[in-house]
Amino acid sequence: MNFKRIFLLVLDSLGVGEAIDANNYGDNGANTLKHIMDNYDLFIPNLKKLGFVDTINMNENDNVDAYYTIARPTNTGKDSLTSHYELMGIKSTVPFKTFTEKAFPRELLEKIEEVTGKRVIGNKVINGDAIINELGERHLSYGSLIIYTSADSTLQVAAHEDIIPIPKLYSYCEKIRKITLSDDWRIARVIARPFTGKPGKFKFTNDRCDYSVKPPHKSVMDYLKEKDYSVISIGKINDIFDGEGITKIVKSSFNNMDTLNKMTDIMSKKFTGLCIANLSDFDALYGHNRDVEGYAKAIEEFDVEVSMILNKLENDDLLIITADHGNDPTFPGNSHTRENVPVIIFGRKFKTPKKLEILDSMADIAATIAENFEVEKPEIGTSFLDKLK
Repeated sequence: MNFKRIFLLVLDSLGVGEAIDANNYGDNGANTLKHIMDNYDLFIPNLKKLGFVDTINMNENDNVDAYYTIARPTNTGKDSLTSHYELMGIKSTVPFKTFTEKAFPRELLEKIEEVTGKRVIGNKVINGDAIINELGERHLSYGSLIIYTSADSTLQVAAHEDIIPIPKLYSYCEKIRKITLSDDWRIARVIARPFTGKPGKFKFTNDRCDYSVKPPHKSVMDYLKEKDYSVISIGKINDIFDGEGITKIVKSSFNNMDTLNKMTDIMSKKFTGLCIANLSDFDALYGHNRDVEGYAKAIEEFDVEVSMILNKLENDDLLIITADHGNDPTFPGNSHTRENVPVIIFGRKFKTPKKLEILDSMADIAATIAENFEVEKPEIGTSFLDKLK
């Protein structure tokens, strides 16, 4: 075992350039990080020192404190589940369905009304805050379920806590989850979105609950758990994998700062194994909303936290910073973009950190984790552990 603890930090949607197969997704020219930097004077000295900016063009830079490279996506699709599956060594060749053109068909809405006994309203492709402000007052009057989707493979169900108590909303979502598992719909996640407030001031609570499909195969997290290593999930990772392979769940309020605070708390504790966290604000708040300035400021805020994270690492710790896909805020539409992802690897014992060869799959991260802890190798991925010196 080279490293006692590995911390994997996923910068949700922070891609660094179009993937080889971007044309298949209509994403030629996408580059989340570069286009943010083209439009905003980004000040990220800590990330630059780690080689983060060099991943855009894979520049040679020997004056760095970390190994850096990019990883190519190989799983089919660009949704959150298939990309996280790949990061953890799970192969997925059938993409989940999205409903970004006309939202959900009437047939599915009728089934939802049948199993819940509630009328549905909404059925739009829209940001959540916008839809509760648009339909929240109508919901208060009639008690209907607000149904909507995002650019990802999701079916989201919003309800005011005073009208539909949270346990009841959860039970509705569990019923909806069952009917959306069929191949006719193949929706990755059903998401319960409780909210509070009055007209004009509606606000989602932190009691969001995701109902994901079970992963199709075991991940490196399962193999770690089977060998009694810790696998700690912070934020939405537990929801994405439906709890599979996870030994400890650390809940966060699905925002970057809270997730980072929870992660630094974990770094102060003793354990052997993997801690994985997802910073979802980049994607949910700024990528999908095509907010370049907001995205840039979020990166700068993260850069401030990087020095604290590095300082808390012990000599036998490894930190890997990566992403799951792109979401170029300068690109048409509001969907994810098919991009390569940055891979930054930092450890205190490294003598000559530098650029690594491009990784053929994001699953190489999972394979490296598996080799470090000497557990079964996941079904895809090639370890780069021997390159870290």
